[in-house]
Amino acid sequence: MILEFFFAGLGLIILLLAGDTLVKGAVNLSLRLGIPALIVSLTVVAFGTSAPELLISIKAVLNGVPGLALGNVIGSNTANVLLILGIPAMFFGIAAGSDTSRSFLFMIAGTLLFMGLAYVGPFTWWSGLILLAALAAILVDSARSVRDHRRAANGAAADEEELEEADPDMPWWQIGVYLALGLVGLPLGADLLVDSSVEIAQAFGVSDTVIGLTLVAIGTSLPELATTVMAAVRRHSDVALGNVIGSNMFNLLGIIGVAALVGPIPVDPGILRFDMWVMLAASLVLAPFVFLRWSMGRLVGVVFTALYVAYLLLVLA
Repeated sequence: MILEFFFAGLGLIILLLAGDTLVKGAVNLSLRLGIPALIVSLTVVAFGTSAPELLISIKAVLNGVPGLALGNVIGSNTANVLLILGIPAMFFGIAAGSDTSRSFLFMIAGTLLFMGLAYVGPFTWWSGLILLAALAAILVDSARSVRDHRRAANGAAADEEELEEADPDMPWWQIGVYLALGLVGLPLGADLLVDSSVEIAQAFGVSDTVIGLTLVAIGTSLPELATTVMAAVRRHSDVALGNVIGSNMFNLLGIIGVAALVGPIPVDPGILRFDMWVMLAASLVLAPFVFLRWSMGRLVGVVFTALYVAYLLLVLA
């Protein structure tokens, strides 16, 4: 038991350090490339922090429990908004960032596409291809945004002011090391923490159902939490919000898209009736913070976290 607590603590430390290095690498990469931090957080950071969901979903389909893949993604998306933004906002606050309306609309569109395919029937290879095509279209649009930003005369100056803690002289190799350590450390830390927590919970007689609905769903979102907390601490609000928006898009379009190519994923009727709509509602809650540029103060963080706890209680009831 002592060993499990040790590994749980080690996993948490690795998560925090990896989240910090990934944020450092992302903001310095954006500065060196002359592109907004939001673009980097929507792609490199978001895809990296979604690695645990991808690995677990593929493994679930291969092991004959595809329902776990769907539940993991939907649960993680809900946790990403209410918990992953709620906790940092509750302790540090998240300032209003730059314009994220376009990426937010892409996230809502991706969510609606995902829900529509879920109501049609099981996710199979053809629905997987549709989801992956939608993700590819979003990435192409992001690439165009990068190109347009580079052409803007005042783009580099604006980014340098926004990323005031970044080092404009940081060498490329150091940026690469930061990104690599972050992208490798996040899933490693999450795996250590989740596995150890499950063993501890089982030792105390907690049921597998409770473990799956709480530790697995929250555990696979720990990389997003670590990255968002460190982004909030360093006042990089674009990285915090962009990480959540990008991760949610990648979860629905990329992870389920790839997993559906591995094998069919049935849709539980209970998920259609409740959990999927909670996921959509949680996503829409971000609208005033995106379009009106509201800051996420401590009260907002408390409300978001309380809503997530209420959701868990309803699931467990």
